[in-house]
Amino acid sequence: MITRFAPSPTGLLHLGHALAAGVAWQAAEDAGGQFLLRIEDIDVGRCREEFAVALVEDLAWLGLRWAVPVWRQSERLRHYAAALERLRGLGVMYPCFCTRQEIAAALSAPQGEAGLGYPGSCRRLGAAEREERLGRGEACAWRLDAAAALALTGPLGWLDMAAGPQVVDALGVGDVVLGRKDVSTSYHVAVTVDDAAQGVSLVTRGEDLFGSTPVHRLLQALLELPVPRWWHHRLVCDEGGKRLAKRDAARSLRSLREAGVRPEEVWGRLGPLRAASR
Repeated sequence: MITRFAPSPTGLLHLGHALAAGVAWQAAEDAGGQFLLRIEDIDVGRCREEFAVALVEDLAWLGLRWAVPVWRQSERLRHYAAALERLRGLGVMYPCFCTRQEIAAALSAPQGEAGLGYPGSCRRLGAAEREERLGRGEACAWRLDAAAALALTGPLGWLDMAAGPQVVDALGVGDVVLGRKDVSTSYHVAVTVDDAAQGVSLVTRGEDLFGSTPVHRLLQALLELPVPRWWHHRLVCDEGGKRLAKRDAARSLRSLREAGVRPEEVWGRLGPLRAASR
């Protein structure tokens, strides 16, 4: 078994990250497998090297060890570009010229496809208009045509170790962005390509990412990649029941360490890692 912890260096790690890393590490340990660390730093506008250095230090302080080398997504952009080119060749992507304001306005209209999270505006553009706008160099993202993709792959399913067998449907996938305007790829493409390339056989992550897994399962089918199992574990929440997040200035592992908290106390606060899905 191969598992991984793949944080983005956009801030200091907190208890929620410790749980995610610990669950992946414990699963690999129990199976006599391998635990990987991968740094997901494709968002160059938000990722900072000081946070990449800090997360390695914090994980080592917790007593975790991982296989080397540590992959960085910023060094693998050509692999994501190749995957996107293959998806274009399959005819399951289209350019999206919409702004966030335009999308919000369209979703509030009666004809908006609110269930998909995107109104499908650019999916309905004619080929001539698409080519004209691309030819002018108009900024665009590249979206997955979920319905067209599933028509190509046929029925798909995936297995979550906590929730059981799941079925992929177009409504659950939606026309998500696969190539961002500001970054040549997206989380969905990068994580799917890298998990396959590293041989990850069990993807462990928080239950807040449960909704992303149908997208990844569909991409695996389109790109003919191996299919792992998933384990979406519980989240660490604050006193009010809200999950910890960097943007909310959740107390960092670094601050706990500086306050004299020992690693075993951190693990004690998190509870049994094998039971993290409950």
